[in-house]
Amino acid sequence: MNFDDGHDEFDTDVGGTGQTRTRLPETITVSDVYGGARRPMRNSRSLVTAAGVVVLLIAAIAFANRGNGSAPASDSARQARTAAPTAATGVRPVAGKDGEIPKGYAHDEQGAQSAASNFAVALGSADMFQRESRHRIVDAVYTPQAAAALKDPQDNAYSAAFLAKLGLDPDGDAPEGSTFVSRTIPVGTKIDSFSDTKATVSVWYTGLVGMAGEGSKDPVRTTWKTWTFRLQWTGNDWKVAEDSEKEGPAPVPGDLTASGSEEISKAVQEFGGFTYAR
Repeated sequence: MNFDDGHDEFDTDVGGTGQTRTRLPETITVSDVYGGARRPMRNSRSLVTAAGVVVLLIAAIAFANRGNGSAPASDSARQARTAAPTAATGVRPVAGKDGEIPKGYAHDEQGAQSAASNFAVALGSADMFQRESRHRIVDAVYTPQAAAALKDPQDNAYSAAFLAKLGLDPDGDAPEGSTFVSRTIPVGTKIDSFSDTKATVSVWYTGLVGMAGEGSKDPVRTTWKTWTFRLQWTGNDWKVAEDSEKEGPAPVPGDLTASGSEEISKAVQEFGGFTYAR
């Protein structure tokens, strides 16, 4: 069982060196928008050509929708064919919830990947820094045996001294006027192994972590890690039996302008997270 608190990115030896950045829009002039000089009027041949293109386009759409004479394709099947390569794929969304954590995953590889993604989000949230909400997350995410074994070691790891290094009080609360940020954003998942009762899923993710506020010594920064979950099919759902993390893969940082702490705090409060489905 891995009893690591999973938040080694909070090491104060590193804190304060990274920054969250936001790209500023490039200047656009009126002449850029409207293309400068007036366009010449189309002649009759251009109009005929355009009309011909429209007719061909309509015919192509009609042919594509006609299919091979079988029943019309369902909306989900049509969407699957036209989805972009980076779009989420899956049989159905997760309908159930255990508190704020989705539950009721499909008993297949896609369900295991969806479960691992949402577990990473829950375990990487700011709620893990407060005892009551942490216990609730652990009970919802881990198998009963793993949850029982994890709580005491985690409570010791999230000590008052550790929280103080992050700028939090002993209850895990941020100072007045500041916002503590801890978010996990899955980028992709992969199945390492799968059987009817067990699955090992790796989640590649980027994260936001730090304190947004005036005078913060640990500004919000990004992290890149891979979180591997060894899942077990328990009680008609996927649960975590064991998990581990490692650094990277990390892309080259972009040439972005850092946002101020007030803007970051506002964004964290206004932009909610997602339920992930594969």
